[in-house]
Order: sequence, then C-alpha cells, then structure tokens
Amino acid sequence: MSSSTSDKPPGLRTGTLGTADISFFVVSAAAPLTVMAGVAPIALVLGGIGAPAGYLLAGITLAIFAVGFTTMSRHVRSGGAFYAYIAQGLGKPLGIAAALVAMVGYNGMEIGVYGLLGSATSDTAGALWGVDPPWLPIALAGLLVIWYGGYRSIDFGAKVLGVLLVAETGILVLLAGGVLLKGGANGLSLASFAPGNVLVPGTAAVLAFAFSAFTGFESTVIYRREARDPARTIPRATYIAVGFLGLFYAFVVWTVIQAFGDDKVVAAAAGDTGGLFFAAITTYVGPWAADLMHVFIVTSIIASLLAFHNAINRYALALAEEGVLPAALGRIHPRHRSPYVAGLAQTVLGAGVVLGFAAAGADPYTQLLLWVNTPGMLGLMALMLLAALAVVRYFRRVPHREGALRTLVAPVTAAVLLALAIWLVASKVALFTGASPTVNTVLVAVVPAVLVLGLLLAYRLRRTRPEVYAHFAEEPHTDPHAELPGAANPDPHTDPHAELPGAANPDPHTDPHTDPHAEGADPSCPQPPTSSSSTPASVPPNRAATPLSPSATD
Repeated sequence: MSSSTSDKPPGLRTGTLGTADISFFVVSAAAPLTVMAGVAPIALVLGGIGAPAGYLLAGITLAIFAVGFTTMSRHVRSGGAFYAYIAQGLGKPLGIAAALVAMVGYNGMEIGVYGLLGSATSDTAGALWGVDPPWLPIALAGLLVIWYGGYRSIDFGAKVLGVLLVAETGILVLLAGGVLLKGGANGLSLASFAPGNVLVPGTAAVLAFAFSAFTGFESTVIYRREARDPARTIPRATYIAVGFLGLFYAFVVWTVIQAFGDDKVVAAAAGDTGGLFFAAITTYVGPWAADLMHVFIVTSIIASLLAFHNAINRYALALAEEGVLPAALGRIHPRHRSPYVAGLAQTVLGAGVVLGFAAAGADPYTQLLLWVNTPGMLGLMALMLLAALAVVRYFRRVPHREGALRTLVAPVTAAVLLALAIWLVASKVALFTGASPTVNTVLVAVVPAVLVLGLLLAYRLRRTRPEVYAHFAEEPHTDPHAELPGAANPDPHTDPHAELPGAANPDPHTDPHTDPHAEGADPSCPQPPTSSSSTPASVPPNRAATPLSPSATD
C-alpha cells in the first residue's frame, strides 16, 4: 500500500447498510410502540373511532412526498440530505438556513426524549416493582448509552435497532393477534373507515398527531454514503418505512378500537389515556404481556434516541466537511468508522439541556419532552416542505430524463399537503404541549426565527468566507471518504467507472466537463453542483394525560 494511501484519513464505513438496516434506523426513530401507547389514545379521544384513517391519510401524504424526494436522491449525492437538496433547488442562502433548522430540529427531536426516557422508565419501575426512581439519573445514563451506540460502527447500531424494533412491533402484533382471535368486544367492525366517522371536526387534531408520528422517516438519505447501492436501497427504505408506519399505525389503532368496541373505546381512552393499551393487552393476552409492554416502551424510546443520534452525527459531519462547522466535528474513528467527535459534541449538548431543565425544576415529560420536541417536529416538517419545493425547481433547471409525475406533480401535491399539515400542527400546538398561549407562541416561533437567523448567517458567510459559501452543498465527483479502489460493493454514484445497475444510459452524475450530454448537468454552471416519534406527544404509561399530554422520527 502506498504511503499516500496509508496516510488517508479514515472515512465512513461504505457499502455497509442494506435496505433493511436503513429501514430499521428510520422506523426506530418514529418509536412505533411509544407513539401507539402514548398518542393513539389521545387521537381516539379527539377524533373518535375514525382515528385510524388519520394515520392512513398522513402516510399517503408522506408517500407522495417520498416520490420527488427519492427521485432527487438519485441526482444529489451530498451527505447533507435536506439542506443539500434545498441549496441546489432553492439557492444557497435557503440551503444554509435549512442546515441550521435541521440541526435544531433533529437535536430537538432527540434531546427532549431524554425527559420521556427518564419519566417512562420511572413509571415502568413503579408498575413492575413498586419503586419510583428519580428521572434525572436515568436520563443521564441514557445519554451515555446512546453516546456509546453512536460511537460504535454503524452496523453495530443497525443490529441493535433491529432487535429493539422487532421487540416493540412484536408486542403490538401480539396485542392485535389476541384481539382478532377473540373477535374483539362485539365482533369485528370496519366502522372506523366509514366517511361519517372520518369526516368529523376532530379529524384535524388526529391528522396533527398522525403527521408527528412519522417524524424521522425522511432520514434515509442521510445514510447514503454508508449504504449498499444507494440508488436502490435509499428509495426502497424510504417507501418501506412510510408504508409500514402508515399501515401499521392504522391497523393497531383499529384493533384497539375492536378490543373495547366502537361504542365504548372513546370513553375508555378518556378515562385511562396512558393505560388504554395496557388494559387491552392484559384482557386479550395476559398480565405478563402488559409487563413486557412496559419494558418495551423503554427500549422503544432508547431505539428512537439512538436513531436520531446517528442522524444528527451525520448532519454535523457533513457540515464540518462543508467548512460551516468546526473541522474537528468531521473526524471519523479509525476503527469504528463513526463520526465520534460529532457524537461526543451532541451528547454534551444533550447533557447541558437536560441538566438545565432539571436545575430549573422542570417536569421531564410536560416540559423537557414537549417543549423541546415540538419545535423539533415543526422544524423537520418545514424542511420537508422546502425540500418538496426544491425538487420542483431543481428539475426545472437541469436536464434530466425523469417524468413529470416524479418531478412536478408529486412534489407540488406534497408541498400543498405538507403546508396544510404544518398549519394543522401549529394550530393544534396546545394539544401537544398543554402549555400557556405565551409558551406555545414561542415554541411555534422557534422555526421561523431559526430560518431567518440562518439566512442572516448565509449572507454573512458569503461576505466573510466566500470560498466556503461558494462550495456549500456542492456535488462531489467522488466520495471523499469512499473505500479504496477495488473494495466490494462500489457505489455507482461515487465510482465514475461503475455502471448504473440495470441501466444502459450513461451515469447521470458524470462530470459535464467530460460528458457534456450527461444527465443532470447544469449548463449554466462552470462546475457541476458539487460537495426515528419519538413524537412530541407521547404519554408515558400510567401517566395522566395533559391537555395534549398525549408523543417521533430517520
């Protein structure tokens, strides 16, 4: 091996993640068990027995968004995901602002959940062993566990999440199976999907909760550099994640309705919001299954934290490589091939926020979780809206062979639906926080304020560091951390000599200087463009619901 090769800094572990691995990351970020046991009862109280349809409608909206999103993923290979798409579609100022929103959004989605980890673990200990440990030591221990999971290799994280995800979805499948085998309380009914039960005033609130339950699914593209054959695995994982979550959520909520009966489930949910799922599984499966569900609530939260932690680390890595964040955050562990410095920085930030809320005497659930997660959720939804608009403009500017359905119809439709979803969540924010109007106004204002601050930082960067601004979100000719030539599973998007799988056309990512007819080349540029709910409304088991007190994501 040459000295130049041996001196090359370590890179991410490329060609590691398959479709299933990436799906585990993004579905785990959504925390299905926490969302169902914590949020679904509130959705039933507010929307009645038509609540399952709300999850289907949210899933359909996000599947439409995924059409344009995954199409653009074949053309934009930067590790910056959302901000790179927005920069190339809507311009660098908005791209830099989006990067700031992404960091605030993903950190908010993760750090707030440490409050839920502390409170839910304490509740579980009380339910199983009759003890009431303080939440703060649990949250701090969780910070160390998640740091270690992110410090280890990405395949280690995928295996851990695979096990935890099977556990949390398995207990819900067990509940559903028990209800179906016994025929529910009064026989099985499809009244939940009747228009008269779906088109009710409470459906707007259900949709707000339903959209929050998918947070993190879009993080599939963050793992592009570590994926095997990303042109195929990224779109597949995205569709699998959103399809699974939409169908699974609707199915589980429907089976719980059957467990109590169409005429009694709303009253049961209102009477014992945090205990609805535990009561159902105790009746139809047994008390031992309820004990398992208590335990798996905690592991579901841990899985969500680890998934978001990995996503944040890779965003920080990409921004460090851009020169926007300190270069130290771009260091990669020589053995585990993980962005370990970014992970340490994120853990320190999380510890600071957790300790700050604890010092102020804040409640870990109603304040740390809900006040920190809610702006994070709104931030990620705003990024999806901007990304949908970026898809439209990007494909209007560059030559391509993609169809109008993928590049115009789907993203425009998604943009309209996402704008409606953001309005629903913002207008129903009191349901998510249970806070005063003043607090809610501040929480909703965080995202536009960060976006404006990001625009100001972008203009300052253009003035003071023009070289960084000029190369922001550029499209790499090759991955700076790609494996050595000859490594197994080459990425056809980083290896200019690799043939696209199943394609006879030239690589759309070839350099326009060597192929002026390359697909995706922008003739206007002298250079080609180069470079998992936890949901804010989870109700811990046996905790009385707040006005929202109802919970994600990849």
